Amino acid sequence: MSLFRKLFGLKPDKKSEELESTDRGRYMPEVKLPIDEKFTINFKANGGKFLYCENISEVYQNLQNIIEENAWVSKNVLLLDENLKDQFKGEQLNSTRVISDATYFLTTCENLIANDGSLLISSNQIFEKKLIELPLNFVVFGTTSQIVENIGEGLRGIKNNNRTKIPTNITTIKHFKSQDDKDFLTYGSSSKNLYLLLLEDL
Repeated sequence: MSLFRKLFGLKPDKKSEELESTDRGRYMPEVKLPIDEKFTINFKANGGKFLYCENISEVYQNLQNIIEENAWVSKNVLLLDENLKDQFKGEQLNSTRVISDATYFLTTCENLIANDGSLLISSNQIFEKKLIELPLNFVVFGTTSQIVENIGEGLRGIKNNNRTKIPTNITTIKHFKSQDDKDFLTYGSSSKNLYLLLLEDL
């Protein structure tokens, strides 16, 4: 608002004021989004379904909602991680370790990558299985403290957290929707119908 308008109490022209506030110069630095917001925007753009949970009971409730919504109540869930199996033992899941018997896969991840909205996983989650061998439907349990800026940061975290034995089979899942119109950028990738249960732990 100009000094003249301030002195004489004239109402500002809203359109011109909006233009001034939103019109950024060419050489202005880009607005930096918070890392969690950047991740959720990119994750959703990849086709992922995101459920934010404030506490562990919300995680359990949202998992039940996903199961009911997809009619997976009587279906088998692939559970390879024994710790995760213990954590969800009260949810009365029909768990199996046989991939061909499972309709969906319940797992954790190493990190959530903000700059491209992907999930970093390793042999800690999928052992030596290939993504294409695993069920189409994924339910991933992650935490806000696992969000990192980029893959390099995630790989450093894996190395620091596993000093005695670094996991193998490290890969990312980035495509969470059907790729009927595959191009050379998505060639060889395995798309998954993926739900993320994100627990606030910071």
